[in-house]
Amino acid sequence: MEGAAATALVRPARKVLILALLLLMAASMAGRASSDGVRYDYRAYTECKPHPEPALYNGGVLRWASKIADFRTEDEGNYSPAFVLYNMSAATAYSFSCWVKIDGPESAHVKAKILTLENAASHCIGTAIVRNDCWSFLKGGFILNSPSQTSVLYFQTASPNASTISIRSASLQPFSPDQWNQHREDRIQLIRKRFVNVHVSDGNGSRVVGADVAVHQITRDFPLGSAISKSIVGNKPYQEWFNARFNAAVFENELKWYATEPSPGKEDYAAADQLLQFVQSNDVMARGHNIFWEDPEYTPAWVKNLTGSELRAAVAGRIESLLSRYKGDFVHWDVSNEMLHFDFYENRLGGNATAGFFSTAKRADPLATLFLNDFNVVEACDDLSSSADSYVSRLRQLADAGVTFEGIGLEGHFGKPNIPYVRAVLDKLGTLRLPVWLTEIDISAAFDQRTQAAYLEEVLREGFAHPSVDGIMLWTAMGANASCYQMCLTDANFTNLPAGDVVDRLLGEWQTKEVLGAVGFRSSLIH
Repeated sequence: MEGAAATALVRPARKVLILALLLLMAASMAGRASSDGVRYDYRAYTECKPHPEPALYNGGVLRWASKIADFRTEDEGNYSPAFVLYNMSAATAYSFSCWVKIDGPESAHVKAKILTLENAASHCIGTAIVRNDCWSFLKGGFILNSPSQTSVLYFQTASPNASTISIRSASLQPFSPDQWNQHREDRIQLIRKRFVNVHVSDGNGSRVVGADVAVHQITRDFPLGSAISKSIVGNKPYQEWFNARFNAAVFENELKWYATEPSPGKEDYAAADQLLQFVQSNDVMARGHNIFWEDPEYTPAWVKNLTGSELRAAVAGRIESLLSRYKGDFVHWDVSNEMLHFDFYENRLGGNATAGFFSTAKRADPLATLFLNDFNVVEACDDLSSSADSYVSRLRQLADAGVTFEGIGLEGHFGKPNIPYVRAVLDKLGTLRLPVWLTEIDISAAFDQRTQAAYLEEVLREGFAHPSVDGIMLWTAMGANASCYQMCLTDANFTNLPAGDVVDRLLGEWQTKEVLGAVGFRSSLIH
């Protein structure tokens, strides 16, 4: 329906255009990147409020619009309202936010979209699940591929019953590439480094005066790792390359149910055991991926034919077998994989099935952190199944069923990443105060290797700089034939490809180099 949206916004008889024209003065300078030292505002909200909060950045380039009490339109098509934006720059990062309310249904997804009139291209820049009895916070952002003299920022809901979309406290804040990058570096300094006072004592506990001290970092606190597969077993060059870089691992397929029990009662943990022995012998932490995969395509064939009590017995046996064998070996378990998109088990066992999985898993391995894990949460704005608000809603449903949810897994299989949108989603999920992990980062093979590397660097920098992100895993396991799911870090001889060079460069940046000083010196060290 993108064509319909474009038509609605340029037809002069439409009320949505009339409202947009009233806002020209508010947005006509939107293309100019901020030059006044404005810092990025990480605030976000996941609770629905009786009254909207003030606009971020005092409205930014929509400063005048943010003072209006309420924008509302009852135009057919549910595009409401619209901001016309002039002289939009390419490469500028635009952070957008507003508070939204609807009339009609109890709740509905609302999208904010940007339409560039030069090419009639429309892109989703942010979403929220919006209600009719309170105000919901929508936060997103975008970077245009090319400059635009005239663009329109508008709103859309798929609900046929939402007759009115009301907007308050709208804000659009531009940041130049240098500003955006500097904000990331500033956050890294704040959240990934600590000031350390270095003193030296002799064997009697007395302070040593005048000694020179050298500090070398030999381990890292922040988990940065990669998927591995059974092809690493016995492969010394692969093992050496991996161990020189990563402090965390996840098994690509070897723990999945179809791999460990391909037929009923015929369990095979040999490959998983070998991988576990490798990571443990090298002091590499490991994530457990996964207990259940909700996608029927990746459910064991024999499980698909089970119903009722037989299926209940099978899933109970799966948890017992897997977690009793590996109790204490994995720091995380992805209990339910891709449950925002698929519902194989709940469709057959009832709506509380997932809550039961979490409860049983927690009893079986109480020290492990239990995660949901899904795709397109940070990768794609248009996939409403896995919007930030959809994720939050699912977590709250589980909480209502008695689950103490513990971790948020974001896969991160990217095409071209929309970095301002990625940051906005992390801002929202960060309000839950739970560990957020980027669990399966890669860049589509549709891009050449250098483009993959450039996009990977942006994603990794954004994740490492965000205060909500506790760890990053790359989905770059190399198979027996030197192939990878979408993106490899090396060739078959373990010579870096461009993406591998990015990893090495960032690991070098994110590690304390040799620090020299006299006893009693103070230094800021990355951890």
